[in-house]
Amino acid sequence: MLEHGGKLNTMVRQYKIAKDNWLDLSTGLNPHAWPVPDELPKMIWCQLPQDDDGLVETAQTYYQCDSLLAVSGSQAAIQALPHCRPHSRVGLISPSYAEHHYAWHHAGHDIVTLDPLTINDHIDTLDVLLIINPNNPTGQLFAPQQLAEWHQQLAQHGGWLIVDEAFIDVTPEQSLSRKCPQQGLIVLRSIGKFFGLAGLRTGFVLAEAKLLSLLAERLGPWPIAGASRYLTQLALADTHWQTLSRHLLQQQGRRLEELLTYSGFPTIRGCSLFQWVPTSNAEKIHQQLASQGIYTRLFEQPKSLRFGLPKTEHDWQRLEHALHEVSVQ
Repeated sequence: MLEHGGKLNTMVRQYKIAKDNWLDLSTGLNPHAWPVPDELPKMIWCQLPQDDDGLVETAQTYYQCDSLLAVSGSQAAIQALPHCRPHSRVGLISPSYAEHHYAWHHAGHDIVTLDPLTINDHIDTLDVLLIINPNNPTGQLFAPQQLAEWHQQLAQHGGWLIVDEAFIDVTPEQSLSRKCPQQGLIVLRSIGKFFGLAGLRTGFVLAEAKLLSLLAERLGPWPIAGASRYLTQLALADTHWQTLSRHLLQQQGRRLEELLTYSGFPTIRGCSLFQWVPTSNAEKIHQQLASQGIYTRLFEQPKSLRFGLPKTEHDWQRLEHALHEVSVQ
């Protein structure tokens, strides 16, 4: 299995720092998660999940799309989609979320590694183009018009454009969700990042009904726990919280970018939920911060670090102080 952020217990054992003393910036989740109610209906623990509980209708409103499937996190769709089409040439950007590459390669498809600037040169040779928008970990945002053009080119010969929009909720106007369903267009959405509810393991696939049926058959009954369905529906319906959170996250994203710039990192990219720093000293900086109880996401190819958002003002000051103690050159 691939390495991911969020493995705080591993860091506790490795650096001998108590769990409560860590500042975990490794996952890119909203640190100000949607507030889960203190009390939940007992029936959600005692009954099988109900498909007609209103979750789908609420999600249709939130995503402005009538054709969608609730899945156990977008990770479930990432693993299942490669098995829903014959052998294909699949274009993937590097660097990007590694689970996509792993899933398509493991299913026997041919992988074409692409630089974003060369996609137009290869688009006519691909059966599938997979874009993370904004990209993880670089934060690159692809314009909807450009994505629509690639989709049209792929759809002409039965190809797919898959857009993983796990981090796009802060800027919903950039989403392709309202363009679904269309032949050959597949959009993945996640509850974990913007809502900060990664523990619910809820996501959605937006696509044509025929493909959704294939996915539903592959994933089987009750893919999402009743409690997760209940809380996801409440979060998706809370438009007031969503509006406030978008404004706050945009402010904090800029603050993190400014802090990293002030700390001496020459190149910084990202989005509202994380910032990415390519540097040949990534491993050394990662270790220096970890020795102070600050957990960042370390990447080997290319050598780089990803910083999530601190939560409290104390956390911001702690990160700033730690960066002053680190040699970034």
